[in-house]
Amino acid sequence: MVELIAVVTITVLAVISPGADFAMVTRNSLLHGRQTGLLAAVGIAAGVQLHVFYSMLGVAVVIQQSPQWFSAIKVCGALYLMYVGYQTWCSTAPKGEATGFNHGELSKWKALSAGFFTNALNPKTTLFVLSIYSQVIDRDTPLAVQIGYGLFMSAAHAVWFGMVATFFSEPVLRERMLRYQKNLNRVIGLALGGLGMTLALS
Repeated sequence: MVELIAVVTITVLAVISPGADFAMVTRNSLLHGRQTGLLAAVGIAAGVQLHVFYSMLGVAVVIQQSPQWFSAIKVCGALYLMYVGYQTWCSTAPKGEATGFNHGELSKWKALSAGFFTNALNPKTTLFVLSIYSQVIDRDTPLAVQIGYGLFMSAAHAVWFGMVATFFSEPVLRERMLRYQKNLNRVIGLALGGLGMTLALS
């Protein structure tokens, strides 16, 4: 029971704390609409499963004991965020589309992959899942229960970021914010790029 409470508490706190996933879902929801934001949330949940998978296989132990592997993950994640931040900074709405509502939705695959890679390359999630499977969950915990914990982590991410996507894709909010799309793109681009640089230098 104590183990379950610890997993739930740590997961909830980790999910709602602002970070790269939040910035990505907010960006996609504002610029491309609700479906794109929700698909990004599903991609994030899938990314969590990647961390769960290698943690349960024991690869996390290697990462934990090898700073070089963890540094490689950090660099890849930082570069990806800076790349997306640069793209966002440079993007503009087509002429004649002041509100940005015709900005166009990303393809389903691009929306999913944006969420997946943002989470999969996020050292924050690596540390979060690693700490749960190496410090909180007992080695004697049944495999089915460990799998259940992993599914809960993914579900928590999907629900939270689904709510974020729903909120930021509300038509009235989108219309107001997309009137200032150029400035909005630059703010989000700076945020993503700043997160990437912070990861690279931390």
